[in-house]
Amino acid sequence: MARAGVKDSAHRLITVGKPKSPYIAQGLADYAGRLKAYGGCQLLHLKAERAAKGKTPARLMAAEGQRILEALTPRDVLWALDRTGAAWSSKKWATELNKVRESGLPRLCLVIGGAEGLDQSVLQRAQASLSLGSLTLAHEMAALVTLEQLYRAHTILAGRPYHR
Repeated sequence: MARAGVKDSAHRLITVGKPKSPYIAQGLADYAGRLKAYGGCQLLHLKAERAAKGKTPARLMAAEGQRILEALTPRDVLWALDRTGAAWSSKKWATELNKVRESGLPRLCLVIGGAEGLDQSVLQRAQASLSLGSLTLAHEMAALVTLEQLYRAHTILAGRPYHR
């Protein structure tokens, strides 16, 4: 389990597997740095389950799902990135983020599953299921887009020009 970012952050991005591309890792670090002004964002990369003979996709997702759920506290707000989720506009991200901030709960966690997706147990735990649209994105690219949208939502709420 690799960890980077602020320990007690207002946000956490949980991914299954580490980014392999240096430019993605650099982009994630850049947006995590930008988010420090808004309470910070911890990047948590969980170990991906290895495919092996006899391991069904369901078993892979279940093992990864258990790791994800173990990384959460009961008070965390969870948004799951899933291809079947709702496609939110940037303004909708800001509206929903503001609801989380006003709830008084300590942390918003965004989660991106492994190659097979997210286990049903994670989707059931999530308060929201989001899609980044109908495009198929590499998981590490989805992580970068997710952090960018989180940052954009904060700038919308702060009235900063970045979001335009």
